Amino acid sequence: MQDNSAIELRGITKRFGKVVANDSISLNIRKGEILSLLGENGSGKTTLMNMLSGIYQPDEGEIYAEGKRVTIRSPKDAYSFGIGMIHQHYHLVDVFTAAQNIILGLEDEKMDISKTNEEVKKICDKYGFDINPEMKVYDMSVSQKQTVEIVKVLYRGADILILDEPTAVLTPQETDKLFAVLRNMKADGKAIVIITHKLAEVMAISDNVAVLRKGKYIGTVKTCETNPQKLTDMMVGHAVTLNIDRPKYDNPQPRIEIKGLTCVDAEGITKLDDVSFTANGGEILGVAAIAGSGQKELLECMTGLYPIKSGSIEYIVPESGERKELVGLAPMKIRQLGVGMAFVPEDRLGMGLVGSMGMTNNMMLRSWKNGKSIFFNRKNPEELAKRIWNDLEVVTPSTEFPVRRMSGGNIQKVLVGREIASEPNVLLTAYAVRGLDINTSYAIYNLLTEQKMKGVAVIYVGEELDVLLELCDRILVLCGGKVSGIVDARTTTKEEVGLMMTSLGGKEEK
Repeated sequence: MQDNSAIELRGITKRFGKVVANDSISLNIRKGEILSLLGENGSGKTTLMNMLSGIYQPDEGEIYAEGKRVTIRSPKDAYSFGIGMIHQHYHLVDVFTAAQNIILGLEDEKMDISKTNEEVKKICDKYGFDINPEMKVYDMSVSQKQTVEIVKVLYRGADILILDEPTAVLTPQETDKLFAVLRNMKADGKAIVIITHKLAEVMAISDNVAVLRKGKYIGTVKTCETNPQKLTDMMVGHAVTLNIDRPKYDNPQPRIEIKGLTCVDAEGITKLDDVSFTANGGEILGVAAIAGSGQKELLECMTGLYPIKSGSIEYIVPESGERKELVGLAPMKIRQLGVGMAFVPEDRLGMGLVGSMGMTNNMMLRSWKNGKSIFFNRKNPEELAKRIWNDLEVVTPSTEFPVRRMSGGNIQKVLVGREIASEPNVLLTAYAVRGLDINTSYAIYNLLTEQKMKGVAVIYVGEELDVLLELCDRILVLCGGKVSGIVDARTTTKEEVGLMMTSLGGKEEK
């Protein structure tokens, strides 16, 4: 084993029932290097690192720290070997300060908060963090909360840091700041592992890339000797085209016009504040925003699922140009008006599909009102289910197999296939490719583009700015429930959109 090796995994296997999450994986993590752990969703990345951090224990294999074989049974054990993990979902107490959260759970700490504040400040100054130790968590941005989690593991003496999808909820500017800090820690000799699926960030920050595929270790390559295409081929196992086609529709026409839309939640908090924009048939309008900025409420207001305080939502009928007001109407009333609207919600099984039912019965949720008697006509839903099964290559034993037992990607294929099959004039999608593998993601992008070229108004709420910039025609940027700006996706930049996501004001609509 090399002198600079911090952690070595040998033949690590982890099973959950009959599912082999990690299959005899061997991996070396070195001091003073940043290793990207790359793989599609479900490839076993997080499971592998959870064994290093003491959340899971391997069924087979050995772990070596500084050349000595170790057993890690808990996160406390992991810290004793200098290993700390920053998870996707933060574990902080909102009413505590940053410093109080950092020392929470330490048995030998006597709660000398002024001393803790000083030590936290030293760590922040050393690596370039920007955080006030006395700030309450409920006043922090997402990136500040992440900073607290990183400082927490450093405070506990971690020399090996594992970050699980650290940029998932960060703007480009926040990502740049995080990467600068990681480079400072690398220069200090820390070993850093980033679990990710974002190829551009892998190329920007890492020294080496380890690739997993379906629970197996494929190999480790030097970042300077590879490229996104090669890494994708390693992840998937065959060549994949990474280009998103964005043809122009000849004559886009207004299909939805929203003016002054304001909505308030049950606790009186304003979720959308005076939102106005037009969605055109024959375009994909992207929605970019930090999590919790009102994007979820926007789509639910448009479909009659969320109460509206004020404003108007007008549907413009194709060809005739007749305008129909949708505010105050329930989803069934909107449908009875002849408004061709389809919705792919963020919560696939909670709002989109019935998990205990198969594909055929979930198709019937869209068509049962069309029946002329108390007996349901299963012929058309069954035909549609089989068509989606074949066309979208849904992996399922049969169309009667419960959808909740399918993988996330297959569930999404069923939902998107059903909504598109309804031949809508307006298609609303929330995180349509979240949790999907690369092949399925690009299949969904192509489906959305096909709908656009049929004159459908597609609204795409996404979380990856690179995709929004490649797929969409225009991008609506929300900041704190307000419209920060609407930009042309062909001419804007990721940095410009990122700034608009964090501060109101930007370009005029193009």
